[in-house]
Amino acid sequence: MKNSVIIGLKEADCVKITEKLQVLLANYSVFYQNTRGAHWNIKGDQFFTLHPKFEELYDNLVLKIDEIAERILTLGGTPNHNYSDYLKLSTIKESTEVSDATKCVQNIIDAFQVLLGLQRDLLDIAGEAGDEGTNSLMSDYVTEQEKEVWMYNSYLGK
Repeated sequence: MKNSVIIGLKEADCVKITEKLQVLLANYSVFYQNTRGAHWNIKGDQFFTLHPKFEELYDNLVLKIDEIAERILTLGGTPNHNYSDYLKLSTIKESTEVSDATKCVQNIIDAFQVLLGLQRDLLDIAGEAGDEGTNSLMSDYVTEQEKEVWMYNSYLGK
């Protein structure tokens, strides 16, 4: 990892963080595509509420996908870009439930739960390595997504 010395981190730490970021990138990518599917295929009386909300969500996810890939590059790695790689690494699975409002929103909450767990793991790993760049990124994501989970849960009446 050629950049590790330049940015003041140990190479072994960069490798460990990059490996975890690859898993995060895979999960974000599958979540993104699931959300696009929900946006395109949502049906019923909640269409006008959820259709734009899902678009807002996938627009946000694609920005995070880019930030994660760029962080991998910053640490000296090469981000995966094939969906076949993403499907191997991702805990979030491809969704076939993309037209029912309740199922779509529950899938989003479940995906956030996976992401929050991975990001908290990365906070620990990056903190131990002194990697403030990754730590800051993950901290921002966690703060934002905790609020999103609350809002989507409120939509479901939970």
